[in-house]
Amino acid sequence: MTEGWLDDNYLILFDEHEVQAASDRYRIADWLPGYRVIGLWGWDDLVVCDSLTRVFTVPTVPIDSEYLAPFELPVGPSLKTDPRYTGRVKWYVKPVVFGGDPAIEENISWISLDHHAELVVWWNTRYRQIKNGGKS
Repeated sequence: MTEGWLDDNYLILFDEHEVQAASDRYRIADWLPGYRVIGLWGWDDLVVCDSLTRVFTVPTVPIDSEYLAPFELPVGPSLKTDPRYTGRVKWYVKPVVFGGDPAIEENISWISLDHHAELVVWWNTRYRQIKNGGKS
């Protein structure tokens, strides 16, 4: 895994041997069949690629094809490491899509990548339940 600042955004890129495990942890096949998780961009978005290796970002909540945005991976990025954030992800305790305010400190938590994946799965499941009128 490579991580650090790229200008004003924090970028985490999984090594090739980590991509399948990351994709499984985030259950990307449930939300975006045919895509793989290759990283995180600015903590709020997953970086994903499709079977044609086109790269996109998608919000962590909701992971929905409607919100895919083309993304150009930096070539040979020179990331500035920052020990304050290594192995940690900023998470909104109440995600913005559910009315959480990204500007208030009480809504921000710093969590591990594994915990991040668990919360992404939980909130995406909840999002779909609400979207489908309470049905799973």
